[in-house]
Amino acid sequence: MSSVSVEKPSFLRAQIGGLPRPFWALWSGTLVNRLGTMVLPFTGVYLTQSRGLSVAAAGLVMAVYGAGSLLSQPLAGVLADRIGRRATLSGGMLATGAAMLALGYSASLPAILASMFVLGLVIDVYRPASNALVADLVSPAERPRAYGLLFWAINLGYAVGMTAGGWLAGVGFVWLFWIDALSCVAFAALVWRAVPETRPTVERATGGFGVVLRDRVMLGFTLVALGNALVYSQTMTMLPVAMTEVVKLSSGEYGLAMALNGVLIVVAQPLVSAWLGRRDPARTLALGLAIMGAGFAMTAFVTSVLGLAATIAVWTAGEIITAGIPGAVVAALAPAELRGRYSGLFGFAWSLSAVLAPLMGGALLEIGPRTLWFTIGGIGVLSAVGMLLLGPAIRRR
Repeated sequence: MSSVSVEKPSFLRAQIGGLPRPFWALWSGTLVNRLGTMVLPFTGVYLTQSRGLSVAAAGLVMAVYGAGSLLSQPLAGVLADRIGRRATLSGGMLATGAAMLALGYSASLPAILASMFVLGLVIDVYRPASNALVADLVSPAERPRAYGLLFWAINLGYAVGMTAGGWLAGVGFVWLFWIDALSCVAFAALVWRAVPETRPTVERATGGFGVVLRDRVMLGFTLVALGNALVYSQTMTMLPVAMTEVVKLSSGEYGLAMALNGVLIVVAQPLVSAWLGRRDPARTLALGLAIMGAGFAMTAFVTSVLGLAATIAVWTAGEIITAGIPGAVVAALAPAELRGRYSGLFGFAWSLSAVLAPLMGGALLEIGPRTLWFTIGGIGVLSAVGMLLLGPAIRRR
């Protein structure tokens, strides 16, 4: 009996112990915000069904959103370093809530376009500030675990938010906008009240983004991140198209298989984050990227829902392995006073992939499914090789 009572607290401490209270305030705010994330997954449906836009007009609206998001991350990185992490995060969340409500009540195409551009500009402003806060608050040895726990909160909240959003969309789209906006306000208030400002008081570096762009190791890592993002973005772009239009799975079968991704992350990721955090980050990230690439390459042979579930299990394992490492690498590469800018450049890679992934994936799928999935798998493997090549430089930092 005594051995059992000792082991359980030890395991819990290994997973959640040793992290400062302000981190848990940030974690809680992230979870609340993701629980309320309901608008974006249903934007296309909202624009075409509720606002009566054509598919072409809806595509234009989403392109404008993408343009805003490309500007978002570098701008947010500068703000996080100049005015502070807490002010940037809270201000970005309040602006996102306002943009959500503006979009929800916009009836004309010009108003919708303006609202979507602003939403793209502000919705992810919190990311560089959040990443910099974790780097400021958490010791280097614990950062992979901390970033992994944030990744877990995002996935848990998103899974619940998607389920609730699907039900609420049937009741009325306006509910989605209000709940999303209120979750943004709650995140902003929690961070403002419970998280101290951590920005260094004196900036030792000058030159703004020029300093970041002269860091060859960070540029190399950003290319690796772009490769990772191009692979993962297919889950939201070409994977649903290929599975329903080419493999002929029903929407229900596809949704059931994709639910496995969230279940595996929620169950497995907290169990392995502490162990993964003790491994060499470059080699571990390379392994995860290679497994993700292999999982997507296997999609070329999918002919049934069970086959799709098997490939999802493989690339989800890679996603779990990589979960907390990129943020920890960026934190290690960045000077303390430039953590916002470094995180902004990293986030820009993901924003760019949101534009490039559907264009690239659509063109490759027209050639053939195997061309698409082997190319995506190859990008994953090349990203893994790139990470291994960067490993010695990252370890020296």
